[in-house]
Amino acid sequence: MKGWLGKIIGAAVGLALLRHPLGLLFGLLVGHMYDIGGFSFSRPRPRVARSFVDPLFGLIGAMAKADGRVSESEIAAVEQLMQRMGLSAAQRHEAIACFNAGKTPGFVVDRAIRDLRSWCLGRRDHAYVLIDVLLDVVFSDGQGTEPRMQLMRRMCAALGVQEREIAVLAAMKGHIWNPAGQSYSYRHGGGTAAPPPPQNGGTDPYAVLGVERGIDERGLKRAWRKLMSEHHPDKLGDVPELLRQRAEQRAREINTAYERIKAERGFR
Repeated sequence: MKGWLGKIIGAAVGLALLRHPLGLLFGLLVGHMYDIGGFSFSRPRPRVARSFVDPLFGLIGAMAKADGRVSESEIAAVEQLMQRMGLSAAQRHEAIACFNAGKTPGFVVDRAIRDLRSWCLGRRDHAYVLIDVLLDVVFSDGQGTEPRMQLMRRMCAALGVQEREIAVLAAMKGHIWNPAGQSYSYRHGGGTAAPPPPQNGGTDPYAVLGVERGIDERGLKRAWRKLMSEHHPDKLGDVPELLRQRAEQRAREINTAYERIKAERGFR
């Protein structure tokens, strides 16, 4: 009966709609196609990366090789990342293989980026934790080189993350992200002013929150709430422990920066 259900329903609907024998034949044909699987009424599911580890370490390898030679500091950053992720021996072997593959001329960067985008599933909090990890490679030698930054820009563009957001994430880690060929404002929503200079050699709280020094109390609170909603670790769901720890650290940095500015400005 299962193989005839579509034919019966199709024939009945075709006859009822057209009130003609041709309607019955047309409905029978449509029902037959349904019975044999000729029609699919569901959207094809996008290919999701088997694991974010493979494309992540492949992209890291491409990023490390982008400026010509893989440095000792880049290798150390990758080694530290694998240790902090708590990879098993098999996972570590796979990560190293993907890293080495990423260094080869034939590595398809866009495929790795697509897989990472599939893993993120459109979630900005997942995108942010990936960017956080990759910034360690970009600034592994203390300053980001343009080839590495270009690859970061390509990935962030695919994830829908703007340059100003990268700059804020970099500021949380004590780095300055300068978009190529333009000045930059840390103000939420854009702008053209230069980034605020760090004070006392430490992380600038205004840069961490992505705001200008003249911001009022209401604007400061709005920026703080927006960042906390984007970076709160409780919203991440099922992610590796390292990425959750990174999110928790960013949340602490955001809160610390907010409290520092409130104390400096006398806000409540």
